[in-house]
Amino acid sequence: MKFYKMHGIGNDYIYFDCMHEELKNPESLSVRLSDRHFSIGGDGVILLCKSDIADCKMRMFNADGSEGKMCGNGVRCVGKLAHDLGYVKKDTCTVETLAGIKKLDFTLGKDGKVETVKVDMGAPVLDGAKIPSTIYGEKVVNHPLEVGGKTYAVTLVSMGNPHCVVFADPDAVGVETLGKQFENHPAFPDRINTEFVKVLGRNKLKMRVWERGSGETFACGTGACASAVAAVLNGFCGKGEEITISLLGGDLKIICTDETVYMTGGATLAFTGDVEI
Repeated sequence: MKFYKMHGIGNDYIYFDCMHEELKNPESLSVRLSDRHFSIGGDGVILLCKSDIADCKMRMFNADGSEGKMCGNGVRCVGKLAHDLGYVKKDTCTVETLAGIKKLDFTLGKDGKVETVKVDMGAPVLDGAKIPSTIYGEKVVNHPLEVGGKTYAVTLVSMGNPHCVVFADPDAVGVETLGKQFENHPAFPDRINTEFVKVLGRNKLKMRVWERGSGETFACGTGACASAVAAVLNGFCGKGEEITISLLGGDLKIICTDETVYMTGGATLAFTGDVEI
C-alpha cells in the first residue's frame, strides 16, 4: 500500500489514503511501522478517510498503537494531503476527528500545493474532571502536584487531547524521566501529555513535550495550543495576541480568544513509498 511520510515541524507520521481503500488493524500497523530502525519510522500512523459530516476524516494512532482523539500537527498534514490529492478543491477544508470537526484554512505555494495551514482548534476544556483528572475544579491553574518526590505547579488544558503544562526550563528538568512520571501519574486516569515550558518574553515561549504513547516528539500541535492557553491563564501572554511557540522542530503561531484557539504552522510531505502490510 502506498504511504505518505509527512511532518508538521518535525512531528512525523506515516499517512495512508483510505478514501477508497480500508486499512485493517491500524493499531498493530502503527506499532510496526513507527519503528525507526526496522521500518519507516514515525510518531505513529494517520489515516485519511471518508466522512459523512466533513470534507474528510482523520484517524490517528500513536507509536504504541493507542488511538488519539486529536493531533494538531497531524490535522494540518491531513488537510494538505486531502487538498494535494484532489479530494478538496478549495483553500478551506473541514476535517472530522474524535475531538469534533476542525476547520482549516490553507496558504498555497506557487505550485498550487499547501504550504501552511491555519486550524480553528475550538475552545479549550479547563474543567479538571473533564481532562480527565482527579484534580477537580472549573479551572486547574498553577495547581501544586507532587511528581517524582518534587512539587510542580501545573495547569490542565484539554484541546481534544489532555495536557498538563508545567512552567519550567525544558532543558533542565529531564524530559524523558519526568515525562514518564507525569504520563503515568495516578491523577490522570487516561494518562497525560506533558509540556515543559519556558517563558522567553512577551508572547514567546519555548516548549518541549512528552506525549503519552509516543514519548518526546519534535512538536505537538495540541500541546502548543494548551501551552498558549496556560500562558494566558497564568498572565505570561495576552489574549487575542499572536503567541510564538518554539519547539524542537520549529515554531507554531497560536492565538487564544474567548471562543477558540487558532494554530498556524507548516505541513510538509517528506517522501512517498510503498509498504507491504
